[in-house]
Amino acid sequence: MSGSGGRSTGRGGAGYAANSYRTNALVLRTYKLGEADRIIVLLTPGHGQIRAVAKGVRRTTSKFGATLEPFMLSRLQLVRGRNLDIITQAESVTPYGQWIAQDYDAYSAASAMVETAERLTVSDIGEVGERGEPPRPDGRVEAPSQYRLLHGALAALARGAHAPRLLLHSYLLRSLATAGWAASFTTCSKCGAPGPHRSVNVTLGGSVCDDCRPPGSATPAPATVELLAALQSGRWEVADAAPDQARREAAGIVSGYLQFHLERHLKSLSVMDQSP
Repeated sequence: MSGSGGRSTGRGGAGYAANSYRTNALVLRTYKLGEADRIIVLLTPGHGQIRAVAKGVRRTTSKFGATLEPFMLSRLQLVRGRNLDIITQAESVTPYGQWIAQDYDAYSAASAMVETAERLTVSDIGEVGERGEPPRPDGRVEAPSQYRLLHGALAALARGAHAPRLLLHSYLLRSLATAGWAASFTTCSKCGAPGPHRSVNVTLGGSVCDDCRPPGSATPAPATVELLAALQSGRWEVADAAPDQARREAAGIVSGYLQFHLERHLKSLSVMDQSP
């Protein structure tokens, strides 16, 4: 058995034990591999993002069942490999995927959430931390926080705690903040002057006062700015009461803010933006 660095691990059983580990994991994405296998992209609290092979998972007789489908929270046994780890055991902890799949908006929101989480925790953002997690822009590793945020968001979607789009936009703002890109909607993002302010500028990080406002800044309705601040801080009594126009304006601002920092537009978010 080879370890993650490709060196021999020694005698059979001892080598397997040394390279075997257990972890809870949220399933982000799956890819077909060969005729019966899949690559499973996972987010874990202690190991960051993991890409692992589930052998035979596409066969009807697979022992894994639905435990390795997107949005599921599972308890896994894995063995470290040279390039990809190998999943040897999987048991369901909470079947979020089964519940979320029953509602189209919830499914669409969850798809955008896991795509964001995958991007924010992928190792090519920067140097990799000691346990494989990518760092924030300021150099600190925050994979456990990203895991907790996604776990909470999927759980809220599964139980229908709030409108799926509101949950999505709150998650996006919070996950970006955890990654080091916190937006400001209560003070000027440039000079810090207390708000509320009339204008929002994505490239400057949120609300801007009249003195700092660059040309081309958006001027959303006051209710939209209030909603954005509520989504970021978790004031759900304000978010749930927001009018439709404010929700639509906020969605566009959050989408633009996400695209600016990830330098790409998420496919799953594009699909949701096009739905009524």
